[in-house]
Amino acid sequence: MNIKLLIQISLTLFFFSTSSLLARAAFIEQSIDAYSFTFYRLLSGAIVLLLILYSKEKQINISLKKNWMSSFMLFLYAISFSYAYLNLDAGLGALILFAVVQLTIILIALIKKEHFNLQKSIGILLAFAGLTYLLFPTESFELSFYHAILMMLAGLAWGVYTLLGKGCTNAFLHTADNFTKSLVFVIIFYLFFITNTHISYYGIILAVISGGITSALGYLLWYQILPQLKILTSGVIQLLVPPIAIFLSILFLNEVLTFTLLLSTIMILSGIFLALIGRKT
Repeated sequence: MNIKLLIQISLTLFFFSTSSLLARAAFIEQSIDAYSFTFYRLLSGAIVLLLILYSKEKQINISLKKNWMSSFMLFLYAISFSYAYLNLDAGLGALILFAVVQLTIILIALIKKEHFNLQKSIGILLAFAGLTYLLFPTESFELSFYHAILMMLAGLAWGVYTLLGKGCTNAFLHTADNFTKSLVFVIIFYLFFITNTHISYYGIILAVISGGITSALGYLLWYQILPQLKILTSGVIQLLVPPIAIFLSILFLNEVLTFTLLLSTIMILSGIFLALIGRKT
């Protein structure tokens, strides 16, 4: 793995991790509702990406004939993600999200008959064992299954979105196109399901940072990285997001560091190392 690719992956993982913190921070203080957070997140992301696209290619060539499925999956991920974080901790939400993402990607990889060697299989099993251990740490552990299911839905949508972007040849255009068209589904959702909203400047700022920086730039980098990675490699790399999100939430949202958290993180990172060591991307 070359240095440039490693830097791109590191930045992408940081952006993905901070998206969870920004959402949870917005909802802890009830500074914005979940729908409005999604709207401003996707709108700001679309604006930033369209500006980048225009500065790079001197034109905006959004087609009405393609990318509707990936745009819907982006919307489904974003709306489910927001509503899930109304009652999930940042680290736990990231854990559920990316665990389901990996299950989706691995299932598709199996269907496409991507090769599994023993080392990769052991690494993936160890990483998922760590995720499972963290998800059910104690008998007193409380989890809102309704919000957990929403996050699982977000993970499924993100997994499909990732796979749909595997063959992308123009990351700037494809990502800008997806964000722009996702707003169509946001408007439809508003017309059928939303009766009232509440916003504040603080909530809007968090949503705009989430959309214009961590989401837009994160997804843009991710689409540039994807063509250089195998399906399973891209999936396993994303397992780094939950540990990063958990530790950032400890630093900034005062979530508690426990032995269970430490042990499961070690298991996850060790599994990723086993799956990736000695392999070419």
